[in-house]
Amino acid sequence: MSKLSTLIVDDEPLARKGLAVRLAGFDNIDIIGQCASGKDAIETIKTKAPDLVFLDIQMPEVSGFDVVRQLLNDSVDMPIVVFVTAFDHYAVQAFDIHALDYLLKPVDHERLSQTIDRVEAYVLQQKADFHKQRLIEVVSAVTGNDSQAIIDQLEDDKPVSTSSYSDVLAIKDVGETTLVPTKDIIWIDAAGDYMCVHTMEKTHILRKTMKELELLLDPRVFIRTHRSAMVNKRYIDKFGNQVNGEYYLILTNSKELKVSRSYKDRVKQAVLN
Repeated sequence: MSKLSTLIVDDEPLARKGLAVRLAGFDNIDIIGQCASGKDAIETIKTKAPDLVFLDIQMPEVSGFDVVRQLLNDSVDMPIVVFVTAFDHYAVQAFDIHALDYLLKPVDHERLSQTIDRVEAYVLQQKADFHKQRLIEVVSAVTGNDSQAIIDQLEDDKPVSTSSYSDVLAIKDVGETTLVPTKDIIWIDAAGDYMCVHTMEKTHILRKTMKELELLLDPRVFIRTHRSAMVNKRYIDKFGNQVNGEYYLILTNSKELKVSRSYKDRVKQAVLN
């Protein structure tokens, strides 16, 4: 296979240089340019038509997602896009997507090598329409927006809104990763060093802290009821207090959860809203 003409896009000079140095070690990569902004990236992609773009997400004024939106809106032949991010709450949702990929800063050589292998394999089966759809799905997974909503935003020339909160929770177990939609999670409680993630179908075991989960899950939906528990407000049926002054929740599956005094006001406010 011929070399892949490659563009690096990142507003940080050291990040661009570091990635360029690593990519120089791959025989199938030909770096044709570097861009320090999303605006420059859009123009360069239009004029140089690279095969592959390593695209930073968090950039001032024009983000990586804005670059994708503009290119799709202008009906540009899309290059293969590998998103690069310093924030793992973006990346965790995309580990199992094979047509496109994510890299977490600082870029690890072995992980980069896996990405290049995936890109090479993808080129062999690439079809423009399929790639466009997969790109929309990646943006959907990261922003939490429905794929159709993204298409509608593109057609209306609106920016694709992003959120730092996951709409899926990636749970790894014995070499496999299960993507659990957050809308299906009823409540989460701590069990030692693990979190028990309860859905209607089963309970998943996740090795994370409650603080880490708070960063991943939308606080407008998931409410702390205790220092070691949180609940999806959509599954709350009743909120009340007992004669002894203790507070509790009744969920739609009839599960009763204790609400600690320090969290009762926040829980009550969330239920009322």
